[in-house]
Amino acid sequence: MSGATASKRVLKTTVAAAAAGVVVFAPLAPHAEGAGPRSGDPVEIRVGANTGFTKVEFAGAVGARARVRQDGRAVIIRIGTTAAPDISRLRVDPPKGVEKVETRSVQGATELVLTLAEGAGVRSGVADGAVWINLYAPGAAPEGTKPSVVPAGGAVPVTAEVKDETTRLTFAWAAPVGAAVFRRGDAVWVVFDAAARMNMPAAARAGDAAKARWAAGPDFTAIRIPVAEGQGVSARADGAAWTITLGGPTTAAGGIDIGRDDSVQTALTARMAGATKTVWLTDPMVGDRFAAVTALAPGKGLRTGRRTVDLALLPTAHGLAVETPTDDLTVKAEGDIVTLSRPKGLRLSPPTVGLEAAAAEAHAPRAAIRPALIIADWADLGSDSFNDRHRALQVAAELESGRAAEDPRAPIEARLAYARFLVGQGLGYEAIGVLNALVKQTPAMQGVAEVRGLRGAARAAIGRYAEAEADFSSGALAGDPSTRVWQGYIAAQRSDWTTARQAFAAGAGVVDNFTPEWRARFGTAHALTAVETGDLDAARELLAYVFSQPGISAADQLTARLVQARLFELEQKPAQALALYKAVARAPLDGISTPARLGVVRLEMARGTLKPDQAAAQLEALKWRWRGDGTELAVIRSLGELYLSQGRYREALTTLKAAGRKIVVLPGGDKLQSDLDNAFRALFLDGAADGLQPVQALALFFDFRELTPVGADGDEMVRRLARRLIDVDLLDQAAELLKYQADNRLDGVAKAQVSTNLAMVYLMNRQPEEALQALWSSRTTLLPTAMNSERRALEARALMELGRYDHALELLAKDASPAARDVRAEIFWKQQQWGPAAAIYEQQLGNRYRDALIPLTADEENRLIRAGVGYSLARDAGALNRLSANYSGFADKARSPGGIRIALAGLDGADGSGRPQDFATLSAGADTYAGWIAATKAEFRTRTGA
Repeated sequence: MSGATASKRVLKTTVAAAAAGVVVFAPLAPHAEGAGPRSGDPVEIRVGANTGFTKVEFAGAVGARARVRQDGRAVIIRIGTTAAPDISRLRVDPPKGVEKVETRSVQGATELVLTLAEGAGVRSGVADGAVWINLYAPGAAPEGTKPSVVPAGGAVPVTAEVKDETTRLTFAWAAPVGAAVFRRGDAVWVVFDAAARMNMPAAARAGDAAKARWAAGPDFTAIRIPVAEGQGVSARADGAAWTITLGGPTTAAGGIDIGRDDSVQTALTARMAGATKTVWLTDPMVGDRFAAVTALAPGKGLRTGRRTVDLALLPTAHGLAVETPTDDLTVKAEGDIVTLSRPKGLRLSPPTVGLEAAAAEAHAPRAAIRPALIIADWADLGSDSFNDRHRALQVAAELESGRAAEDPRAPIEARLAYARFLVGQGLGYEAIGVLNALVKQTPAMQGVAEVRGLRGAARAAIGRYAEAEADFSSGALAGDPSTRVWQGYIAAQRSDWTTARQAFAAGAGVVDNFTPEWRARFGTAHALTAVETGDLDAARELLAYVFSQPGISAADQLTARLVQARLFELEQKPAQALALYKAVARAPLDGISTPARLGVVRLEMARGTLKPDQAAAQLEALKWRWRGDGTELAVIRSLGELYLSQGRYREALTTLKAAGRKIVVLPGGDKLQSDLDNAFRALFLDGAADGLQPVQALALFFDFRELTPVGADGDEMVRRLARRLIDVDLLDQAAELLKYQADNRLDGVAKAQVSTNLAMVYLMNRQPEEALQALWSSRTTLLPTAMNSERRALEARALMELGRYDHALELLAKDASPAARDVRAEIFWKQQQWGPAAAIYEQQLGNRYRDALIPLTADEENRLIRAGVGYSLARDAGALNRLSANYSGFADKARSPGGIRIALAGLDGADGSGRPQDFATLSAGADTYAGWIAATKAEFRTRTGA
């Protein structure tokens, strides 16, 4: 069959298929000259079209490895050969939506560039061993009509199945989604490229899934599942559902090819069919940032991880996972190619390549088997003196650093060897300087595990625990047991006993790899942790382990003995504990002797051999002797409790409040604040300060008023103290206290209540203007009826004191409350409306005349006198006779019998002795204002429970 005939058949077949609305690729015909590329050529370009779009396919040994990317309107197909492919078909008859077709040579490859028309579209992918692109004419590109991947109801159902030692989780999406599944540290991560809620109630009760946590971002969903070390993970898709299996053998699907790309900047590429999205995540347990690249099914993963200076590719069950110590790594998924790069290119060769031989020749300290270990070989001087050994390593490090200034990829082994020697010799400050200089010169070293481990160990050894914790929290050290030992040690120094116990347990298997000196220190810290968490048997065993270590220093032995004394104390062996405390207290090291002296004080007070004032003096001295850790916290709390028990309240509050910021943030520091709050409450809420003079109590309150709790308890404290000040007529001080409370701490109803009390105090102190200001500045809606009535009466009384009688009466209106009647009677009396005033005074007495056996109170006598005088001055004889008939029998037992008789007899008494001047004297003596003050004080006592 001729080539021409074959070409005609191809054309007819393609046209017929296009008319039917499908895409058919041109079949390979027997080659005739000019018919196209021969079968088996490295690059085969196939073109097919229908009414909707044109498909271009790149096949062959080289063509199938083409990479597609888009830059604006340019679609660039990179073909890995310098020989330009035959694109005459595309040039002669460009697909719809393509304005220009051209090729260009780049380093080691050829790029085919298709320039799209405005509004044209393109899609790309890999299928059947070929790379394809679909080209759409302007306006013909398919719109995003993909069905929703989220099931009806808005949540993805998650089911779990536990069988033997495996847990199987199934995520039932409504449509296919991309995923990434991998293990990182002590957890398995599952990342989907779509955002949705996870409906996991059943799954949360099954096996490892019980600890699963999920979070949805704007366009992704991530699930983190803590699992035990060594458990495998695998992933597979069945339609739209993904099934993740935890436990059992790890199944690595493969299918991801990692390569190097030096065309522009040095980069890594990962060929992963169906790559959909790059998702950047932050690990909530470690705090570092990493990337997950999702991909559609079928399963494809990375069997073994790869690590460079700039990044690490984790082994995955599906998709890609990328860790990086840098902050400028880009991970871009384009089609089936994932590109990992940095602005100045990746450093793909580790800086220590080829240096082992040099290190061996110099007999330099070698790296430990774990990044955070300190081994005995590092301190070994061999036949050299310390100075000779130090100088040799220092010179080698300086020479290497000089080369690194010109070449960022210079070796680092000499500088690391020098740092190891310094750490091994206990020269922590010097080691930190060397490692900081290394990181500054080569920032990528931040991600090298040994650099972070060495620097963290040096920082912890000199007490820079926060900086050490930052190093040990690096992602490069995740899961390392030697790091966990250091984290346990740091937590113990900070008195965080629960965290310390967990970390020591996680690193127990590598403690014996440390030097004897550090084995003893870790054992002591672990024993103290066991003591503080109540595991006395473990503490006893750990101390035996410490004492068995050879050649440990006197300071380390004394530290262990201090823990042993605490153990004796908890085992109810006070005599042994006291003897050991006293022995350790004689040490010339304040960090060891201070907690020992605290133990001595505590035990001698318990035995009664040390008086409280003597103990306080000793604790006061200890407070300044050692600062900044749990020992100072214990001394301050003990001293504060002792001062409170002695009634030395100011010293107690001052001691508890004076703790530095470093102490408050320590584990247990919250207890110090709790002690302070409880002491303040005991003083001003529970009555402990009632034994102080009111002025002393007020001064103490103002000096520590920032401790006043917010809410009802704080208000009650202020009212109680104000009541004590009012009782001794310290009205100015009481007003200042209440005003501060109202202006600075309260609003709404609570402010209105305190302002009402403030207005009372101002009125008692003859300050009506300030009383009105207090009431008016605290007006609010929806106050209780009783409070409204009380405030109205106080405002009217203030207006009355200012001589604004009509305004006061208008404000009271028809208010018939007792307080309103009192003010109304006062106003009538001041206006010389004797009859209405007398009627109110009599009304206030009510049926009191019926209890003739009970003498009248002072307030009742004043009202009776004013009622009698008022009726007399109003010339109301009938009312006066009624009043006299009811109350004349009370005169004999009254405080002012003569005054009551004159008032009830009237101006025209039976003996004719009534004189106007007598009535004036009676009016002045019957001071109802004094009665109001007495009643207000009594009301304050009632409100404060006094």
